[in-house]
Amino acid sequence: MGRDQQLRDNRLVFYAQDVARLDGELDALLELSNAKAALLIDKEGHMVTRRGAAAMAGSMDSIAALVAGSFAATRELARQLGEAQFTTMVHQGARDSIQLQLVGGRTLLGVLFDERTNLGLVRFYSSETARHLEELLADIHARPVPAGAALSEQFGADAAAALDNLL
Repeated sequence: MGRDQQLRDNRLVFYAQDVARLDGELDALLELSNAKAALLIDKEGHMVTRRGAAAMAGSMDSIAALVAGSFAATRELARQLGEAQFTTMVHQGARDSIQLQLVGGRTLLGVLFDERTNLGLVRFYSSETARHLEELLADIHARPVPAGAALSEQFGADAAAALDNLL
């Protein structure tokens, strides 16, 4: 498989209607679990969407990147322990906690919660939501690329030439 084809296959592309469907799942999770915020992040650390409380100590981009980095480090820990991977992790603080869960192999669900709820409720509803999100993401990924939205066969060469021209 060529590099251009690999880029086409690996990228996540979301349209407004996709994000609305994802947001609906996250809103339901927040209502049922009484959590503060829900984040959907790709494994590279880019925020896909977020719902709930916006007031967090760090920037959303930083939090998304740290969540992805934390999951990557945990993947290596799992490998060292003979596991294929750990799919769920929890960071518990004095005031706030966050549960991170792998969704469909390409995205991470982060649920921020405090004393208004408990880990059991968050885990239960996050698992249900992860299944729904996995189905939605599979539908989105399987959707044919609209005409004119695909990368051209020469994308890699054109991008390299454009970068060379900048120097």
